[in-house]
Amino acid sequence: MTRKVLSLALLSTALVASTAAAEDVTLTIESWRNDDLTLWQDKIIPAFEAEHPGIKLVFSPFAPTEYDAALNAKLEAGSAGDIITCRPFDRSLGLYEGGHLTDLSGLSAMSNFSDVAKAAWQTDDGSATFCVPMASVIHGFIYNKDAFSELGIEVPTTEAEFFAALDKIKEDGTYIPMAMGTNDQWEAATMGYNNIGPNYWKGEEGRLALIDGTQKLTDAQWVEPYETLAKWKDYLGDGYEAQTYPDSQNLFTLGRAAIYPAGSWEISGFNTQADFEMGAFKPPVRNAGDTCYISDHTDIGIGMNAATENREAAETFLAWVASPEFAEIFGNALPGFFPLSNEPVELQDPLAKEFVSWRGDCETTIRSTYQILSRGEPNLELETWNASANVVRGAETPADAGQRLQDGLSGWYAPHQ
Repeated sequence: MTRKVLSLALLSTALVASTAAAEDVTLTIESWRNDDLTLWQDKIIPAFEAEHPGIKLVFSPFAPTEYDAALNAKLEAGSAGDIITCRPFDRSLGLYEGGHLTDLSGLSAMSNFSDVAKAAWQTDDGSATFCVPMASVIHGFIYNKDAFSELGIEVPTTEAEFFAALDKIKEDGTYIPMAMGTNDQWEAATMGYNNIGPNYWKGEEGRLALIDGTQKLTDAQWVEPYETLAKWKDYLGDGYEAQTYPDSQNLFTLGRAAIYPAGSWEISGFNTQADFEMGAFKPPVRNAGDTCYISDHTDIGIGMNAATENREAAETFLAWVASPEFAEIFGNALPGFFPLSNEPVELQDPLAKEFVSWRGDCETTIRSTYQILSRGEPNLELETWNASANVVRGAETPADAGQRLQDGLSGWYAPHQ
């Protein structure tokens, strides 16, 4: 009898263990953010799994340059993970229209985000939202506080003050005034034109007018930022034409340049590389008292593979990503990537806090070429890279650049025909 009872007990235990194991679900997360592997393994995954026993997470990133091709291949082969990290606008829209991303509009947690935050991952008519907004990046300028202190320079708020500061740094000769090159082209557009430009075209007002065709790239508000950008070449140091993006980063973090036209994504890396105190200032306005505009660019979202066999667990995870708890973990573990949820997040990093404080001072917008306007050929985003670099080098006049870009856009985009 005792042997029989023991056997039944062992069988019961085995059945319970088997059932528990069967209920465990593993979600694989596709991402291009391979730099974030440690963050996910050490902070995000343990926090989620502690609250959601039975759901395991595996973060499986690619290098950024390999992600799109690798993800598309896996999706076509049916081997992609359950969760897909989403680039903004057309790349993710293409995945949704191709049947690879699920409409998340019915997910109650989506109410935690503004319409602006969700716009990067919606259909053009806003009827479907296919990724949970995770983070944005903000553009501005990072500067060497020691250099400014040594030279008696105040943080500039107007363009006149900005160029006066650059002149003073150049005249002293200790530092390269500004670290930016034109070799990779995108720097000149992303940290140059789309950094200072919103103050000219009035952020969303101009961006949306360009989309609907009521403004053109030959209008003054779109050409004048190039005229200002053309003045930068006198402050970039010798050899800037061949200077790559990593070269620019190194010049600044090694203390050789005083100002770095920046995206907030640099903060984490700069914190580990620079041995001087850094500060940040927003793009200077043209005249004192002008409304300021910043590029607060929606950068990362996260969605569900339409082919997942673990829909319920995936929805649970995505709802958690939309929560204030995730926002606080992510925003503080990766300073410079700012949560997009409506709930305020208390950030700890002083440089990140400076960047995000501009949301309270300025109107926000996103990069001008990312929504709709780069779907045709020539690609407006890539053409803007080239035009911005040409203007800085003096290889193209601002007016010619604006005309070339407008001609290209008019060639394929109906509202400009």
